[in-house]
Amino acid sequence: MTPTRRTFRRNSPQRSADSRYNTALNMSASERRNRLLGRLAAIGEGAVIRPPFHCGCSSNIRLGAGVFLHVNCVILETVKVSIGERTQIGPRVKTLAADHPRDPVLRASGLAFGRPVRIGRNVWIGTGSAVTRDVPAGANAFGNPAWCGADDPHPLRRNPAAAQDLSLQAS
Repeated sequence: MTPTRRTFRRNSPQRSADSRYNTALNMSASERRNRLLGRLAAIGEGAVIRPPFHCGCSSNIRLGAGVFLHVNCVILETVKVSIGERTQIGPRVKTLAADHPRDPVLRASGLAFGRPVRIGRNVWIGTGSAVTRDVPAGANAFGNPAWCGADDPHPLRRNPAAAQDLSLQAS
């Protein structure tokens, strides 16, 4: 199956949500949230973005309820980027759903394209990671490019039974 791609030209007039948001550092979280409403495709209840935050077109970004993006996160998108409920994203994480042609003539024309990125519910993405592909629900992702695997730094994710045992011991 071929990923969905959309092309656009650089210097799109849509690029201003992040600058308005980042200049509102002295405002309350709800006032900053209001600056993003209407610019992002969706912002779930209780979603928090700690400034500074940088994005591409902004109208392609969907945040689920309870999503947390720490400082200096970047979402570059020309296509849909969706982040599932209760996902935690560390500082300096980049979600990259935009790219440019390898051919210098096409690149000079300002052409760009992208592949959608879907991050599932209850995902944890570590500091400084670069997300370029989908991340399944419940995963821990880290690295550049971000990946999920058996070397997950969180031992309870590697062994869900251990997490259940700990929760029973705590009660």
